Amino acid sequence: MAKVELKQPIVQEISEQVKDAQCVVLVDYRGLTVEEDTQLRKQLREAGVVYKVYKNTLMNFAFKGTEFESMSSLLEGPNAIAISKDDATAPARILAKFAKTAPALELKAGVVEGAFYDQAGIKEISNVPSRDELLSKLLGSLQSPITNLARVLNQIAEQGGPADAAAAPAEEAPAAE
Repeated sequence: MAKVELKQPIVQEISEQVKDAQCVVLVDYRGLTVEEDTQLRKQLREAGVVYKVYKNTLMNFAFKGTEFESMSSLLEGPNAIAISKDDATAPARILAKFAKTAPALELKAGVVEGAFYDQAGIKEISNVPSRDELLSKLLGSLQSPITNLARVLNQIAEQGGPADAAAAPAEEAPAAE
């Protein structure tokens, strides 16, 4: 069996992983301790992000002719890829946050929703909140006016509100006659 035939299933696996990905981030993991690597993999897995180490030549074959081909020029040294099919910012966000405590981890580049981002761009993407965070902020901003209205209506009702105030002059009017 030729070497190419042995490598084809791995190239196919990479292609399948990145096919419907919203985000793929390329990192240099050189210098991470086993403990750091284990912790990083756990955080990524919990967020639904696939994190794999592949040979650069195999990633290069899998990226050819796809939107991820722009990362091929960066495939030097030991690299890993973080792939998310659901959350476009999760890989960058988790990796950048982790790199603050493990400086050996280097974010090299990434493709987010079809657009290539260099190292600086990926760090910017990492600052974008997750979809869930954005939805909860939206929900909070929608609930705030409703909560305030309910509070004001409640205070009016507790103080005897406009209904009592409107009724009071009507009661006084017959007494004046």
